[in-house]
Amino acid sequence: MNQETEPVVEIRGLRVEVDGRAIVDGVNLRVLPGKVTALVGASGSGKTTTGLALLGEYPAGARVTGEVRRPPGDGPVGYVPQHPAAVLNPARRIAALLDDIARPQVRHLPRAERRTAARTLVLRALSDAQLPHAEELLRRHPHQLSGGQQQRVVLAQALLLGARVIVADEPTTGQDALTKSRIVEQLASVAARGVAVVLLSHDLDVVRALADEVLVMRAGRVVESGPTGRLWAAPRHEWTRRLLDERRAAPPDGTSPVGRQPVLEVRDLTAGHDRRAFVLRVPRLVLNSGECLALVGRSGSGKTTLARCLAGLHRAYDGEVLLDGTPLPPSLRQRGRDRLAAVQYVFQDACAAFDEHRPVLDQVARTAIRLRRADERAATDEATTTLNRLGLPADLARRRPGALSGGELQRAALARALLAHPRVLICDEITSGLDTVTRRGILDVLAGLLGEGGGPDARHAGLSLVLVTHDLDTARLAHRVAVLDAGDIVEQGPTQRILTAPQHPLTIALMEIAERPTTGARL
Repeated sequence: MNQETEPVVEIRGLRVEVDGRAIVDGVNLRVLPGKVTALVGASGSGKTTTGLALLGEYPAGARVTGEVRRPPGDGPVGYVPQHPAAVLNPARRIAALLDDIARPQVRHLPRAERRTAARTLVLRALSDAQLPHAEELLRRHPHQLSGGQQQRVVLAQALLLGARVIVADEPTTGQDALTKSRIVEQLASVAARGVAVVLLSHDLDVVRALADEVLVMRAGRVVESGPTGRLWAAPRHEWTRRLLDERRAAPPDGTSPVGRQPVLEVRDLTAGHDRRAFVLRVPRLVLNSGECLALVGRSGSGKTTLARCLAGLHRAYDGEVLLDGTPLPPSLRQRGRDRLAAVQYVFQDACAAFDEHRPVLDQVARTAIRLRRADERAATDEATTTLNRLGLPADLARRRPGALSGGELQRAALARALLAHPRVLICDEITSGLDTVTRRGILDVLAGLLGEGGGPDARHAGLSLVLVTHDLDTARLAHRVAVLDAGDIVEQGPTQRILTAPQHPLTIALMEIAERPTTGARL
């Protein structure tokens, strides 16, 4: 075989068992230099387990058979995880995290030149990862970044490593359409330099634009594989056809629920990080009872900062957040039990929101015990019912978080918030890490919670949603949309009007890029 076509890493007959259950079974994978190989499938299909096998990492207590072959002397495998906050030290600034990787690469230089050379490498990596305003960002800690910014910092770390293989686990999760397009271009550029990219993704637009080869996984097995163009044009397996089904949620009629009163209101809010320069300015924003409001914008635009202010998770702000006309304390710690239950937050990074040592079911039930004073048995029964309704059966719910996929944990996080019987549910990119089938299921559940009667469960009657999203298709669920850019609300109005006749240049750009999702395709 010609040296140019030799794989830089190869998996043969991989089987991974945890507690007697095969989570990966009989997977074969050849990763070629300069090519993008994508693994797609539903949450829990085995994509991440297969990807981590390339790094020699497996779940605790796993029984592993098969082999992973890499040429001797190759550099490390770079890894961009689905949950970036889990691998960014919260106690260190971004500059220190990146300098640790850059410094060993400049040790051959005279001592006086090393600091400048290392910083040059860091700034180049941040630029390649599509992170503007690098000097300002380097002074921040990870928790002061949006989820999308955290993800691109981890991508910059992988680029700094100079590995021949980069495993990108949902690298566009939580990214707006413009940034997503740039990441596609960046990963294509990485592959063009001869680096092999293994893309683990639920985002089929990104896979179609970027991948040379696609493997479709279900229940730990590869059910179909082939060149991207062939697989899209003529999928052979029924599961592949389901994944490729592009049914969109129908937008509401463009009007908010009639006769409803404001449940949450923002007045003259300005927020910053560590009370330094303001990064968010919201003169007024209203959420009505039974209404869904989508906060849309690029990564770093202020969407998550605004959502965290509403929930009492970001207290460095001036102005007011009112619940039923009464000001809420800025800090979560100052809010009583009833107010904590009234405004619930579902985090983008569900993995970091769970205690890894306790069963998921216990943690979901604990919300009803703490915030509603429910007895343990009733709380557990309600938690089991809610989890099952969201597609998480009891046998999975009794496991610890580490045994669940990212998508499964997001469903558990939604169930945990619902057990508080909230007035306002804030969902921060909760569908961004999900495959198309699971995403539709979650959006159907959220749609069922809205409107008259709050859906099939009267306990959620009048529930209002704040949907933080970069995805305009997800925003179609909302009655109204507010578009943020650089900390300001630049446009807001009924969903149908915003998505069909946008006025602001940013909204227009987001719509245009969404209408041509395969820009940069390598087919």
